[in-house]
Amino acid sequence: MFGGRARRKEYWFFALFVGIFTFFVVFIEELLALGDAPGTLLNFALFLPSIAVGVRRLHDTGRSGWWLLLPIVNLVFLVQDGQKGSNNYGHDPKRG
Repeated sequence: MFGGRARRKEYWFFALFVGIFTFFVVFIEELLALGDAPGTLLNFALFLPSIAVGVRRLHDTGRSGWWLLLPIVNLVFLVQDGQKGSNNYGHDPKRG
């Protein structure tokens, strides 16, 4: 789950999916007056996958997943292109 590398495309499509899905869940929550339970369940369900894709994205740039603990700094790393060729975290996902 936390091993390997994730390309920018994989990371940002995941972020887009989470954003759109969250929007619809919150919309339905408000429309049906369900309270915060569905949104809370969604947050719990997406917590580990979000961390995993973030760690793998940082691995693609050659950095440790621990950089996720510094949100402002790691945002710069998340938009950078990955290292070409293999690095300590695996083979280049763009090269197969």
